[in-house]
Amino acid sequence: MENKLEKNTATLILSCSDQKGLVARISQFIFQRGGNIVDLDEHVDPEEKMFFIRVEWDLSELNISSEQFEKEFHILADEINAKWEIKYSYNKHRVAIFVSKYDHCLQEILWRYKNKELDAEIILIISNHTVLEDIAKSYGIPFYYFPITKENKAEQELKEIELLEENKIDTIVLARYMQILSPIFIEKYPNNIINIHHSFLPAFVGANPYKKAYERGVKLIGATSHYVTEELDEGPIIEQDVIRITHKDSLNDLIRKGKDLERLVLARALNLHVSNRVLKYGKKTIIFQ
Repeated sequence: MENKLEKNTATLILSCSDQKGLVARISQFIFQRGGNIVDLDEHVDPEEKMFFIRVEWDLSELNISSEQFEKEFHILADEINAKWEIKYSYNKHRVAIFVSKYDHCLQEILWRYKNKELDAEIILIISNHTVLEDIAKSYGIPFYYFPITKENKAEQELKEIELLEENKIDTIVLARYMQILSPIFIEKYPNNIINIHHSFLPAFVGANPYKKAYERGVKLIGATSHYVTEELDEGPIIEQDVIRITHKDSLNDLIRKGKDLERLVLARALNLHVSNRVLKYGKKTIIFQ
């Protein structure tokens, strides 16, 4: 897929304790090495006294190599005791989508991908059912079937991990994948497994959230996309949305309306991730605009 930007860019995502002059120091560092800043967003948490920044710059007139740039920036980062990473637009995220039988989230992502709205490469689709194989084929994306039972789950996960490593996957999307990943799997991809939960977390965690919401008589239902951690549905939240319902809505109405939210929320979360606009901070995320 083509980059939406005409020129190659680099993106710095950094966090450190708040100090005077940080924006100026970082901007000047980039300018002195020929970088032209095309986007900058920063935030200070006054309670934690923490500073967060995302800076994107054009690489076309950089007067040193990217390797040398990072080596020199390491010195500055050490001085301010920062955590940081630099991503390059030409190194697109390599994505694997995990699905079961529901197709709405998968269809939304593949539609956006086909229309070049996701600056990433969708390399393969993995499922524990064959129901959605034809959809994968229609988009020309390899589909892999791993049937899972209680007895073979660990073995199948190892095969999946092997496949992911062979294809150099760095981002996994659980598009209504109805399996709980093992700690071993999660540890392989920290902050790179994106899930969609059909509830406005932290309300109604776990299974059957629409049924729980219907029985509770809520007036709003929601969807939440978050990074996967070992704690079920407790990972840092990337994106959320809600829709109003009334007493006239049946359980099926809730499910239908909820599916619309799920597909949109997951697609937006994936776009934020592959655009390098998410910084994980403790149990939270900083979402750069």
